[in-house]
Amino acid sequence: MDALFAVMQAATLALILALLYRPLGDYMARLYTSDRDWKFERGLYRLIGVDPRSEQSWPAYLRGVLAFSVVGLLFVYVLQRAQAVLPYSLGLPAVPEGLSFNTAASFVANTNWQSYSPELTMGYTVQLAGLAVQNFVSAAVGIAVAVALVRGFARRNSGTIGNFWVDLFRGAFRLLLPLSVIGAIVLLIGGVVQNFNGFTEVTTLAGNTQNLPGGPVASQEVIKLLGTNGGGFFNANSAHPFENPTAWTSLFQNVLMLAIPFALPRTFGRMVGSNKQGYAILAVMATLYLISLFALSALESGGNGTAPELAGGALEGKEARFGIFGSTLFGTTSTLTSTGAVNSMHDSFTALGGMMPMLNMMLGEVAPGGVGSGLYGMLVLAIIAVFIAGLLVGRTPEYLGKKIGPREIKLASLYILVTPTLVLVGTALSFAIPGIREDVESVSIWNPGIHGMSEVLYAFTSASNNNGSAFAGLTANTPWFNTALGVAMLLGRFIPIVLVLALAGSLAAQDKVPATAGTLPTHRPQFVGLLVGVTVIVTALTYFPVLTLGPLAEGLN
Repeated sequence: MDALFAVMQAATLALILALLYRPLGDYMARLYTSDRDWKFERGLYRLIGVDPRSEQSWPAYLRGVLAFSVVGLLFVYVLQRAQAVLPYSLGLPAVPEGLSFNTAASFVANTNWQSYSPELTMGYTVQLAGLAVQNFVSAAVGIAVAVALVRGFARRNSGTIGNFWVDLFRGAFRLLLPLSVIGAIVLLIGGVVQNFNGFTEVTTLAGNTQNLPGGPVASQEVIKLLGTNGGGFFNANSAHPFENPTAWTSLFQNVLMLAIPFALPRTFGRMVGSNKQGYAILAVMATLYLISLFALSALESGGNGTAPELAGGALEGKEARFGIFGSTLFGTTSTLTSTGAVNSMHDSFTALGGMMPMLNMMLGEVAPGGVGSGLYGMLVLAIIAVFIAGLLVGRTPEYLGKKIGPREIKLASLYILVTPTLVLVGTALSFAIPGIREDVESVSIWNPGIHGMSEVLYAFTSASNNNGSAFAGLTANTPWFNTALGVAMLLGRFIPIVLVLALAGSLAAQDKVPATAGTLPTHRPQFVGLLVGVTVIVTALTYFPVLTLGPLAEGLN
């Protein structure tokens, strides 16, 4: 019966995503190729002094991304520090400096890592004006960068890749906002709370009193998922019944996380003039997603030990209203989409089961990845794949009619090295520097030994890949982790964006070369298999040594 229910959930999710793929993907393609501006958009352009018809080179596009993000970082930081004097602060004090920096970096970087209990730390003004706004605009930035890279493939002999401000506003106002309104209404119907009641004192069945938090939850919950952000309104995130009340709302939240990332390959195909290319990218993403989901579900359902075997699986840390498959489905989705939301505690997964969310992030979160970041990450891996194929057959590699030369392969190679460097260096420094190591082991790690190593590795993997989920046994609200993880989130977000936009500019400047008998077809099953293999092998070679020190060692112990 449990197996049948799992199959029905997976089939329902697949059906909904299949129905959304074409209309949503086509809508986004029209959105980013149209030359028509809405009236209020023209007003915004005049306000900030932007000519929407003026195209930008990649350095100008990058300056727009960085300037906008720096302003957002400062605004969210100041808002937290001034919380005590803001309306609807709920009597909460100002957020400490280190935590304010970490949180601001987290939300601007589309990571939404939270080293605090939100309902006990953030008032409604900070939640709405700071965090919720960044949920919209950081997601819109990711989509804009992906669209800029797609334009690089689609254009010929062009020195421009679009206009950042136009892409930003269209993504926020025409895509994310209307979808969020619809999604919030569905969540309200499902029982997610939306109010400004603050804390309500209630009497329990045992006669005791308890303070229940309220708040504008549904409006923030929908964009945290739709924009693959992940920061919860409550500390328990999507395991909290006020955020995620039932099994069907949990399934709907999976739809929100996957809808845009899985539809973007259709947008890509439309913009480059070949829907087959979009289907090939979609096939790679779907294959990796299904492999991960099957592996995690099998590991958690067959958890070793007397208690798990009697219970029918490893149920510790999982909500009874979701069950094992509902938990593994959500965990797979959130860590493969850079969302970071959780409806179960990954720290309570089996040793090898807990490794799967970690591996999902280590893959680069490209199956299907975050909104925008998943597509541009997969396209970078596609460039690596055609380069490898070109070496095998002795020809200059080409992708979508663009030659992959030394400049392009250098940018792609640097891209795939950024996050592993941040993960491995951050984890190593946590244990290599004596003073920091003592603090990590005595304050942050609650589970000493191999599992504690896994917790730190998971934290830096999550931060550097802009995911935001965590092994809950780690106390990260310390000077070291607030600073190190904050820096990792910013570098893990914006260094890849620099490289992607430089790559977009390089590709846009090229003319298209005609296909020949030696050109590798990139829309056929052979290329899909090659790209799957490249994605897995790059990850395995990079992270396997450190995994043997953490989850693999614990699982084989």
